[in-house]
Amino acid sequence: MSRPDGAKTEDRRPKASAVRHEPSAPSRTPAITWSPWIAGILVVASFLVATVLGGFAISIWAAAKHLTGQAAEDWVNASTGAQFTYTLIAYGLLLLPLWWFVRLRKVSLATFGFKRIRWQDPLRALLLLIPYYLCYYVIVTVVSALVPSLDVNQKQQIGFTSAHGVDLLLVFLSLVIIPPLVEETVVRGFLYTSFRAKLKLPIAVILTSLVFAAGHLQFGSGAPLLWIAAIDTFTLSLFLIYLREKTGSLWASICLHALKNGVAFFYLFILHKG
Repeated sequence: MSRPDGAKTEDRRPKASAVRHEPSAPSRTPAITWSPWIAGILVVASFLVATVLGGFAISIWAAAKHLTGQAAEDWVNASTGAQFTYTLIAYGLLLLPLWWFVRLRKVSLATFGFKRIRWQDPLRALLLLIPYYLCYYVIVTVVSALVPSLDVNQKQQIGFTSAHGVDLLLVFLSLVIIPPLVEETVVRGFLYTSFRAKLKLPIAVILTSLVFAAGHLQFGSGAPLLWIAAIDTFTLSLFLIYLREKTGSLWASICLHALKNGVAFFYLFILHKG
């Protein structure tokens, strides 16, 4: 460009080829805005309702077979299919209200740890399996010394006592696959993430582990509260939360949970029955 007096001026207008368009920032997952206590109440209420409705569904099945009272109870205890069906219904109903809540809040599942699985995740889980057992042994030894009345030999009622042959596949799904997937989604995914967002880390870890342990006390089973299982699952939860924090994902926690349950499955249904 030239001025009227003949002097040249520099053209400072950007050329079309030089204009840079910055990519738009990716949409961020909405922050967790709900109270941690809302998350706790929702998880506990979902667990109780799922347990009751699962049992109710199986009782309807028994009634359809014209079984009542002790006969119905005996049938459930002997039927791998009935116990597997209860597992599917109870765990499905546990997930349903949480899925609805998260969908309503428009929060991405990645917020709760559902990211792409990496090859390191199963390896990290495997490396922590023995330390978990050692830590559990130490804790039980200390608690037994402080509380001599603790029944360390009390057995957890996991059902499937009559399973054999191909039925073991349903047992494997009910113990090793479904619980780790659902419980990690609910506890280390939704619950812990909600606590972690609003509370200090130690408080979030302890509260999450206490809720997880309480869910394994076997309320309503007619047997004494299963404190040894609560100690076990509280200890396990510490390691599961460590993996959740370390990896930012749920997959390592799911793998460790499945490995732990897999050891129990092998001992109870393969080695012990063999």
